[in-house]
Amino acid sequence: MSKILFFYSLTNPAASSGECARCSIQEIEILRIRKGKRKLNKFDLLVIGGGPAAITIAKSIQDKMKVGIIRPEDHSMIYCAMPYAIEGLLSFEKTLKKDAVVTDEKAELIRDKVIKVNFDAKTVETEESGEIAYGKLVIATGASPVMPPIEGHKLKGVMTFKTEEDLKEIIELVDNGLGKAVIVGAGAIGIELAQALNERKVETHLVDMEEYVLPNMVDYEIAEEIQASLIKSGINLHLKNKVTALKGTEEVEGVLLENMQIIHFNQLDDCSKGDDNKLSGLVVFAVGMRPSVELFKDTDLQIERDGIVINNKMETNLKDVYAIGDCCQFTSGITGEVLSGKLATNAVPMGRILANNLLGKEDRVYPGFFNGAATKINNYFIGGTGLSEKAARKFFDVEVGYAEFTTAFPIMPSAKKVRLKLIADKKTHKIVGGQLVSGEPVADQVDKITMAIQYGITLEQLVNFSYASQPYQSFYPAHNLIVKAAEEILNKFTHPDND
Repeated sequence: MSKILFFYSLTNPAASSGECARCSIQEIEILRIRKGKRKLNKFDLLVIGGGPAAITIAKSIQDKMKVGIIRPEDHSMIYCAMPYAIEGLLSFEKTLKKDAVVTDEKAELIRDKVIKVNFDAKTVETEESGEIAYGKLVIATGASPVMPPIEGHKLKGVMTFKTEEDLKEIIELVDNGLGKAVIVGAGAIGIELAQALNERKVETHLVDMEEYVLPNMVDYEIAEEIQASLIKSGINLHLKNKVTALKGTEEVEGVLLENMQIIHFNQLDDCSKGDDNKLSGLVVFAVGMRPSVELFKDTDLQIERDGIVINNKMETNLKDVYAIGDCCQFTSGITGEVLSGKLATNAVPMGRILANNLLGKEDRVYPGFFNGAATKINNYFIGGTGLSEKAARKFFDVEVGYAEFTTAFPIMPSAKKVRLKLIADKKTHKIVGGQLVSGEPVADQVDKITMAIQYGITLEQLVNFSYASQPYQSFYPAHNLIVKAAEEILNKFTHPDND
C-alpha cells in the first residue's frame, strides 16, 4: 500500500509538498478503496431480478424511493412472444424489452450478477460491482425451466427454452436447415414452440405423459378438437408417453420413449459434423419451471418445495426482505393449497401490491393464484382459469355446464364457433373453473370468469348478469355464453333427472 502512495508522490511533487489539497483527497480515496472502506452504493429498495415483477416495482415506485434493479441478463424478454420469433411472425428484436421500461421510471438498472446476500449486514455482493447496500430487499429471481436428469440430457442439441440465448440458438439452427425436433411437454409453451417449428418445415414431434394436450389448462372435451388440429397440421403427437433416454455420443441422435419407440434423427454428413449450426436433431424440454432460489439455499430465508415462502403482503420470514413472482411459493385463491403460479400475470399484481404497501398508500393483500391463461393453436383460441374439472373434484363436489354459441350474430359472415365449460361447487354454487375454445380470442372471456371465481360470484348472480350485444361482437341479444352455462348448471340442480 505504501509503495502505491510513494510512487504517486514522486510523480506528483505538489501532492508530497501539500500544495494540492485535491491530490491529498485522492490519496485518501485510494486508501479507502484499497482497504475496503469506500462508502457503499446504497438503495432504499434493491431488487434482484429484472423480469415482469421487477419492472412492475419500478413503474409503481417511480422516484418516490431510490430503487436499484440488478439484472444479469442483457435484456428482459417477452417470453410468450419467443415462439413467434422462431416462426418468423416477429423479428428477434421485438422479443426484447427496452431498458427504458426501468430507467424511464427513475430506477437504476445494474447489469450484474448477485453472488452472495448478507441479510444481517443488508448487503448484496455482485460479480462486477462488489457490495451494494439496501434498506429493503426484493427478491424477484424468477424461475428456470426443468431439465430432467435422464440419460443423455447433456448431449449437444438438448436444451430448455427460456432465455435470449435459447431463442438465438433455435433460430440459428432452423435457419441452417434443422431437420427434426422433439418437444417434450404439451403445455402452452411446448405447443407454441412445436407449431413454430412445424411452420418452418421442421419435422416436429410433441411428447407428453398426459392423455391430452394442455392438461393443466383445459379438460379433454375442450382439448379433443385442438389435438385433431395439431395432427392435421403435421405435428406428430406422442401422448400417454414419456422420454426415458436420449441417445448419442456427442450430439443427440435419437429419443427413446417409454413405449420403446425411438424417434431417430438423421445422421450428419461428413462436412456437417462438429458444426453446431448443422445439427439435424433438436430436443427441447418444456416440462415445467423450478424457482431460481439457489443463491439463498444456505441462508436463513425460508424456502420450501415451490419457492420462497411469503405471506399475502409478499413478506418473507426475514425483516425488510420481500419476494415476488415466479421464485415464490404461494397458494391457490380457490382452495388455499400450495399451487404453482409461474405466470407473469401473477408476478405483476404481486409487484404492484408490494409497491403500494411500501409507499404506504394502502394496506393491500394478494388473494392467491387463479392462473387464468390463454394460447392459440392453429385457428383455435383456447383459455382456462381456476380449476379444471379433474382438479376441482379433489376439493369439491362439482357440477359442470356448457354453452356453445357464435362470436357474432350467426347471420354475420365473421361468426365463429365458441364453446364454454363452466365448473361450479354444488354446495356454495360458486364458480371454481372455466374453459373456452373459439375461433376468436378468448382472453377477455377468461378474465370475466376469473373475476367471478375471485369474488365468489354464484350461479344465481351469473344468470342475472347484464350483457351487451352487437352483430359483429356477440351472439344474439337473446342470450350470453356465460349466462347460458350457468343456467345449465342450475337446471341440473333443480332437475337432476335431466342430466
